[in-house]
Amino acid sequence: MAVHAHPDDESSKGAATMAKYAAEGHDVLVVTLTGGERGDILNPAMDLPGIKDRMPEVRKEEMAKAAAALGVRQQWLGFIDSGLPEGDPKPPLPEGSFAAIPLEIPTEALVKVVREFRPHVMITYDEHGGYPHPDHIRDHEVSMAAFEAAADPEQFPDAGEPWSVSKIYYTHGFIRDRMILFSDEYAKIGQESPFAEWLSNWDPERGNLMGRVTTQVTCGDHFSNRDEALRAHATQIDPNGIFFAVPIEWQQRLWPTEEFELAKTRVKTAIPETDLFTGITADEEVVS
Repeated sequence: MAVHAHPDDESSKGAATMAKYAAEGHDVLVVTLTGGERGDILNPAMDLPGIKDRMPEVRKEEMAKAAAALGVRQQWLGFIDSGLPEGDPKPPLPEGSFAAIPLEIPTEALVKVVREFRPHVMITYDEHGGYPHPDHIRDHEVSMAAFEAAADPEQFPDAGEPWSVSKIYYTHGFIRDRMILFSDEYAKIGQESPFAEWLSNWDPERGNLMGRVTTQVTCGDHFSNRDEALRAHATQIDPNGIFFAVPIEWQQRLWPTEEFELAKTRVKTAIPETDLFTGITADEEVVS
């Protein structure tokens, strides 16, 4: 089960890994916490009359196409996109939006889905949300709370029979080391890297994400599924943008993995891992 803040997040964070596991016969569910209603139109080709007016419906249509491209199931949790407040000081979050409502409300909703789907592995964002969008940070908080609460029969007793998820991971998608590697490849052919500005603006306080990575899943054969899913989110993803800057052949040759950080586990495992299901067996031994 992968828990994401908005439609399109699932296609830019761990998408090829989900497609790989789905192709291998695993039941993969994407839980989308909000409808992405406040998303801007980021693809100029989709800035057309009527699109902004029906953004909630458009985002649902895009999400269905992306899920099909990845071969996964998808479920909406139904909360309202908080948007990305800008300014100094930042304005308050919209009343009733996902990041503004009490934590226990979305936690109970996610616990219900966990207890129904009964996943062995959950995927979410780290404590920074991957980037500091209020919905992404709340996604982390809700996922971690639900991981604990779903196993506790005393919490949310009306949300179904308790289920203990074996492992929960943070997905780390925007790795500085990867951008440097691809930039070096551009330098070899005498071209400027599309990541030059991104790297020059790197915030050192973010640290070295590769130092946090515990698990690298080889999934290069499914990068095409990821890209198809990204393009499905046509209002949000520019097909001429940075997501598609590096030839897929380079990616498969130079960095054919996606990166995760094991946040909590109830089974024994050994780090580093190459599989999110490492340590999970039919008679799995729970770590005390």
